[in-house]
Amino acid sequence: MNKKSTTPRRKFLKHLMISGPSLWVLPIFLNSPLSYAQSSTPLKIGIIGSGRIGGSVGLRWAEAGHEILFSSRNPDQLADLVAQGGPNCRAGYPQEAAEFGEVILVAVPYAATPQIGRDYGNLMQGKVVIDCGNPYVQRDGEIAADALERGTGVTSAEYLPGVRLVRAFNALSWREVQNEAHREGELIAIPIAGNDDEAIAVATQLVIDCGFDPVVVGGLDRARDFDQGTDVYVKGMTAREMREVLGL
Repeated sequence: MNKKSTTPRRKFLKHLMISGPSLWVLPIFLNSPLSYAQSSTPLKIGIIGSGRIGGSVGLRWAEAGHEILFSSRNPDQLADLVAQGGPNCRAGYPQEAAEFGEVILVAVPYAATPQIGRDYGNLMQGKVVIDCGNPYVQRDGEIAADALERGTGVTSAEYLPGVRLVRAFNALSWREVQNEAHREGELIAIPIAGNDDEAIAVATQLVIDCGFDPVVVGGLDRARDFDQGTDVYVKGMTAREMREVLGL
C-alpha cells in the first residue's frame, strides 16, 4: 500500500474502505429512473471523456449519490447528459474535472491517454484514477499494439505517472451499463486491477454503486487478463464465471 503521509483525502479514502469502497462527447440516456440505493460515502468524481461509457457510468454514479463533473472539450454539448443526471451533475472542461474529482474516470480513446497525462497529470497526482480506455489498433495505431502486447495496466501507468491507477470498467459495454445494472439474480462482473489497496477499495465500491459485481484480479500487470480481445472482455459474465475463467 502507498505509504505517503496521511492527508484529508487519504483519511477520507480510509473511511471509505471501512464503510464499503467530438468522439469524447456522445451523450446517452439510461432507461430506468434514478432511484437506486444511495452510496454510503458520496464522492466527487471527475469524468474526462463523457461519451458512451463515461456518460453511462457517470449517470449510474450520480443516481447512487456521487457528485459528478462530466467534461469534454465542448462542455456545452453535455447539457442533455447533465439534465439526465440531475442535481448531482454538472459539466466543464477536462481541466476542471481533474481539479474537481477526488476520483477521476479517464474514458477517452486510448490514443489520447498520453495527452491526458501531459495536460492534466499534475492535477491528478495522488488521486485515484480509474482508466477504462481500450486500445484498438485500427483506431489508435501503434500505441494500441504496444499496450495490448505489454498489457494495458502497465502501459497506462507509464502515461499517467503519480496517480493511484486502477483499471476497471473497460470490459463491459455501455449498453450493459444502461440495461443490465442492478439486475435481478447474479450481477454482471466487472474486473479490477491495481497496485494500491485503497484505490482498489474505492473502485470496488464504485463498481457496486454502479450496479455490478466487482472482481479484483490483481495488480496492474494482471489487467492484461481482461484487455480487449480476452476471454472475459464484454462477455456479460457473472463473478463466479469470471473467476473460473481467470483461475482466481
